[in-house]
Amino acid sequence: MERFITFEGIEGCGKSTQVNLAGSYLKQHSIPFITTEEPGGTPIGRRVREMLLNKAPYDSANNKMCAETELLLFSAARAQHVREVILPALKDGKVILCDRFSDATIAYQGFGRGLDIDLIRLINDFSSDGLKPDFTLLFDLPVEMGLKRAMERISSNKGIPAEDRFEREALEFHSRVREGYLSLVRNEPDRFRIVDASKDIESVHHEVCVHLSQFTNEKL
Repeated sequence: MERFITFEGIEGCGKSTQVNLAGSYLKQHSIPFITTEEPGGTPIGRRVREMLLNKAPYDSANNKMCAETELLLFSAARAQHVREVILPALKDGKVILCDRFSDATIAYQGFGRGLDIDLIRLINDFSSDGLKPDFTLLFDLPVEMGLKRAMERISSNKGIPAEDRFEREALEFHSRVREGYLSLVRNEPDRFRIVDASKDIESVHHEVCVHLSQFTNEKL
């Protein structure tokens, strides 16, 4: 079952673009796959995503969401996602290209929000039914560059509700998230590959394809 590949990184790192490009790469090589994302991936997950990512009006209850609620909402979306989408696809022998998974919860709610990481790991294990990624690409770049890209993307999506709740957090929050990701790499160097996300899209895609080629040749 070594076919679960996750794409992680801070805001504006370009991972979502790279997930789609990676899908095209696997399709060219006739490797069965699906692309999916968190929070989301299921109808229930998409409704949870709206609560978690959309910046609501100032006096809305959404802006008063505490860190514990945030953690549990991400976990609820993941529980549905794993059981409805990921496990069935793995059973069918497909490669999963997933835009964020449990590592993001440790980085954002653990390092970013300051919640207990051991507790987060326990909740992650429960919500994911013990499922862990086989291979993870971390798209890393300076926080300032990522946020600049993210806000430019949001500004260009006129007429579309902005998923900017995390982007509008303080710079220090995003720095803690980045450090959280890098600490995960240090703890599990065999699972992670760091991709320099400061490069242009095509250069990053080329690097992703190299990693995917090495992984798929070894594991499939």
